Amino acid sequence: MRIHMALLLTLLGIAHSADAQSIEDEALDWLQSFVQIDTVNPPGNETRAVEFIARILEAEGIPYQTAESAPGRGNLWARLEGGDEPALIMLQHTDVVPADPQYWTTDPLSGEIRDGFLWGRGTLDMKGTGISQLATFISLHRAGVPLNRDVVLVATADEEAGGLYGAGWLVENHPEIFAGAGLLINEGGNGEQSAKELIFNVEVTQKVPVWLRLVAVDTPGHGSMPNATSSVTRIVDALGILRANPFPPRIVPAVDAMFQSLSLSASPEWEEDFSNIGNAINEPGFPEKLQAYSPFLHALTRDTCSMTRLGASNKINVVPPEAWAEIDCRILPDRPSDVFVDEMRDMMRDTGVNIEVIMAFTPAVSSTNTLLYRAIEKVTAERHPGSRVMPSVASGFTDSHFTRDLGIASYGFDPIVVPESEFSRIHGNDERVNVAAFKRGVIDHLAIISAVVYD
Repeated sequence: MRIHMALLLTLLGIAHSADAQSIEDEALDWLQSFVQIDTVNPPGNETRAVEFIARILEAEGIPYQTAESAPGRGNLWARLEGGDEPALIMLQHTDVVPADPQYWTTDPLSGEIRDGFLWGRGTLDMKGTGISQLATFISLHRAGVPLNRDVVLVATADEEAGGLYGAGWLVENHPEIFAGAGLLINEGGNGEQSAKELIFNVEVTQKVPVWLRLVAVDTPGHGSMPNATSSVTRIVDALGILRANPFPPRIVPAVDAMFQSLSLSASPEWEEDFSNIGNAINEPGFPEKLQAYSPFLHALTRDTCSMTRLGASNKINVVPPEAWAEIDCRILPDRPSDVFVDEMRDMMRDTGVNIEVIMAFTPAVSSTNTLLYRAIEKVTAERHPGSRVMPSVASGFTDSHFTRDLGIASYGFDPIVVPESEFSRIHGNDERVNVAAFKRGVIDHLAIISAVVYD
């Protein structure tokens, strides 16, 4: 995996042309323009992003293919051909979540550079990572050095709404993109500077989303003459059962490994508990203490359900024939989702509520014993002395679940270092990325991929 210095300089664009702009400066310009493209989902309009990426690839003479899963829902893929080793895929999504301008200090789609940051929706999730992947892809092409494997760049629609118009659609309709692939890098982890050390989190698995709709039907009537039961009381009873019966803690191996790694840099208050989370989580009062400290870490210790949507009558004095609720459940990746759904149905069997599955994915965990994971460890150690790599579990989901289902070792990782204080801006107000950190992340990303694709 050793990269000769002359080769690395070529890859960075330093040897590409005496007066050429460096690849990290090019990437910053691309990101600024990319953020300004409206791909807010809904409705998505990711074809706009596809056209943007396509123009850059065309300027480099790199062939690509595109496909719309629905009008405006564009997807793109391009391939650099190499040797016979299993292909490496760089996967990104081009849609972003909505942003309310009245709560931002700048236009969410401005791409403004101010105070050392590039501001805009998607700078962290995940247009910034997508541009780092694009910069790596173009650098490999420009270098012209034979690759030991194909490298595939894939830009998809709809991840923020489940990926059914993006990665999921491509898996079903263009399986040739993923055929022969053995490694994949996507969003989901990055560098985080704690008080003690710099830790690079690499997402190797994620909690499995199980989105459920509860529906109750009962006798309608006038609000002045309530019956013993109604569609609304049935929904309330079902939600009351759910709230009164929190799911018991369950520490799966990937979570245990993550907590053990966290214990190495934890404060004395948490060090011992994190090193043996399987025992600590069953101690009286500890779950509540952990939840107050970190809802994210607490969520990794059990299945969870959040009540997010409710609907019933459209008039205050009418008891409706039907009421409904939708709940966002996330289960640990150690059992099929249908087992969990059966347990939910059994829990609510006496309420008269029907449970419908809106969406449910399958669980999978990627091994840390692969060339890509070792390259992440090696390159980050060399370029960030004193840092360490930690396998992590995501409480949310990414498109990596689609590719793990195909047997592709998939990792959520961008080597950019993002302070903990900036994480709250993801899906929040004033999302932004530090310009210097982004540029360094571009170079680190290129070094990691180079360590995999060159002998």
